[in-house]
Amino acid sequence: MPIRLSLPPTFRDRLEAADRPQAGMWVCTGSPLVAEICAGSGLDWLLIDGEHSPVGLETITALLQAVAPYPVTPVVRAPSGDAVVLKQLLDLGVQNVLVPMVDTAEQAHDVVRAVRYPPRGVRGVGSALSRGARWNRVENYLADADRHVSLFVQVESVAGVENAALIAGVDGVDGVFVGPSDLAASMGVLGQQTHPAVTAAVRRTFEAVCAAGKPVGVNAFDPAVAQAYLDAGASFVLTGADVALLARGAETLADRWCAQG
Repeated sequence: MPIRLSLPPTFRDRLEAADRPQAGMWVCTGSPLVAEICAGSGLDWLLIDGEHSPVGLETITALLQAVAPYPVTPVVRAPSGDAVVLKQLLDLGVQNVLVPMVDTAEQAHDVVRAVRYPPRGVRGVGSALSRGARWNRVENYLADADRHVSLFVQVESVAGVENAALIAGVDGVDGVFVGPSDLAASMGVLGQQTHPAVTAAVRRTFEAVCAAGKPVGVNAFDPAVAQAYLDAGASFVLTGADVALLARGAETLADRWCAQG
């Protein structure tokens, strides 16, 4: 008789149950050991980055296994909204997906269909072979798959801001994450995430997403900026990254011990 397993709550569930905004950090090194250290920090969630980091499918599997024993919710940013990539991520056990560069409601509809089984979507059926269903040890996984997966999309362009209300209104989109870095580039102020025009666009996106009844989040490493966005309605934030903490920490050591004389 096989063991019957239960999957943890999704990030959608965590946000709905939370009585405060959820704070998290990026996991970009690809190291399961570093991911485990971050998972035990007391933060609410981790974003495992598959877009700008050297992290592939096997590494994501190892990272999820490393953080699984800890009371933290892992979200994985896909490299794109490609349906094949999303299918692979879900099958290897990703429950919470963030899709970057979503500019229109049509794109949002496409990624929703990619993470749902027919007839509501186009996700390929491989649950008996996959960690996502714990190799058929999660009872009724196919019937309940939508309950086990949460989907967030990233708005990070002028077009995305203009279409934020429509994107957030798509059934199956569980929340919107705003990326000020690419938004700044899209607005012609590359590298100026706190430019007044950029922060104003972020706040407009917040208003549109909240009006659609969906949670909205943002990336902000500056504590003052992060707090301002929380005050403006953000339900979840990323306030640091493993690679940034390591880089700045190493620089602090060098400044202290190598800059003498």
